[in-house]
Amino acid sequence: MESSDILITVADALGIFMTIVLPPLGAALAAGLIVGVLQAATQIQDQTLPQTVKLFVVIAVFAAMAGTLFHPLIRYTEAVFTGFPTMVP
Repeated sequence: MESSDILITVADALGIFMTIVLPPLGAALAAGLIVGVLQAATQIQDQTLPQTVKLFVVIAVFAAMAGTLFHPLIRYTEAVFTGFPTMVP
């Protein structure tokens, strides 16, 4: 396996990683912003509230979009394991 093949494989893996991570990260960002504004408006000083809300939002996004998010990862893993004999000398 040449270095260009390794770079292509790693770039594909990073692209799939970004596809999986961005929707829950965006939802956690939005939830944190909303909870922060509500905490500022109501003057609640609880530090665990935003973390708990973000945790539940990320779990909900993963549960709702699991099939869509993890399908590229499953295809990529199958391709890596199928092509493994050609990768090693």
